[in-house]
Amino acid sequence: MRVLHFYKTYYPDSVGGIEQVIRQMCVGTGRLGVSNTVLSLSREKNLVPIAFEGHTVHRVPLDFELASNACSVASLGALARLAREADVVHYHFPWPFMDLAHFVARVNKPTVVTYHSDIVRQKTLLRLYQPLKQRFLRSVDAIVATSPNYMESSPVLGRYRDKTRIITYGLDQSTYPQPDPARLAQWRERIGPKFFLFVGVLRYYKGLHVLLEAAAGTNYPVVIVGAGPEEARLKAQAQSLGLTNVLFVGAVGEEDKVALLTLCHALAFPSHLRSEAFGISLLEGAMYGKPMISCDIGSGTTYINIDGETGLVTPPDDAQALGAAMRTLWEQPEMAREMGVRAAQRFQDVFTADRMAASYTALYREVVARRAPGTVSPNVGTHDVATPDVATPDVKPGAGSARPE
Repeated sequence: MRVLHFYKTYYPDSVGGIEQVIRQMCVGTGRLGVSNTVLSLSREKNLVPIAFEGHTVHRVPLDFELASNACSVASLGALARLAREADVVHYHFPWPFMDLAHFVARVNKPTVVTYHSDIVRQKTLLRLYQPLKQRFLRSVDAIVATSPNYMESSPVLGRYRDKTRIITYGLDQSTYPQPDPARLAQWRERIGPKFFLFVGVLRYYKGLHVLLEAAAGTNYPVVIVGAGPEEARLKAQAQSLGLTNVLFVGAVGEEDKVALLTLCHALAFPSHLRSEAFGISLLEGAMYGKPMISCDIGSGTTYINIDGETGLVTPPDDAQALGAAMRTLWEQPEMAREMGVRAAQRFQDVFTADRMAASYTALYREVVARRAPGTVSPNVGTHDVATPDVATPDVKPGAGSARPE
């Protein structure tokens, strides 16, 4: 089985949440016999195919961007060529140029779309894009929603229930480095024994302005890991609030991220807009057995974090409620510990990379079978693909992103 993934960014150029998910898909399905190729855009020069953790990455030049919509003329020919060599083309939505490329390249292979998020911010351009988007989603063989919450709350996915599956994201903890004792000691000395942690790209929808307001007037240490377009504004806000208990550490490597995840008291993930469709960093918190604070925005964040079970869920954009949740976890450490234990168990039950890989492999086989002449296969419905028992070989890819989404 040969699968081509197409998305605007990927390793080594970009290390966000969707890139991490594609990486986990490729590594996981590769263990099950799928040969994966990724086609992405790049600002680098002298681009040649590279091998990365068992799959091949093809990059083509990025020509220009329009409202965050990356465009590349060279990608049209590359998509057409690589699609001819693939059994399945796996698209990652949203990326409007990708929809256009699908038709221009005349892709005529079984197609799967992972629907990572609705388009939330570009209201005017969205109206212009609407006909192309609907035509593209009608044309593909299967659509994957990443949580039942997002499936139910997305007006777009509601139009395609007949061919939408729910396959949640999954992570493989063996791809993360082991926490180094010396590094743990360094961070413990720098921050102290107890702190709240945020990890992610500093974007407009992450709700970090609310976290800063919630931290004002408290002495709870808050560590913010990541860089991004909102960094200067957030630092200015922290200064104006006189926050001495908030530490911006910037983008860190995997070893430091794992050390901070290991040490933190709880994960604070205040994303307040539906652009946060899932939250890979939130999932990493669960994987490391940490209680979580998140907001109810009708997305996968409240599929990962169950209020009162694995952490606390607050209304979005509500600094008072967020501060109260922080106080609860801070002042009730035994309850926080028990929530962290349940978060780790839920991760093992629902969110492993093995489960995700097995589900996608089954879906690839199904869409290929449905395209085969004379083959009758099950309809695609709004349920999980059955996950078979998977024997995981002793394969340990290298470290992943330095700046998770």
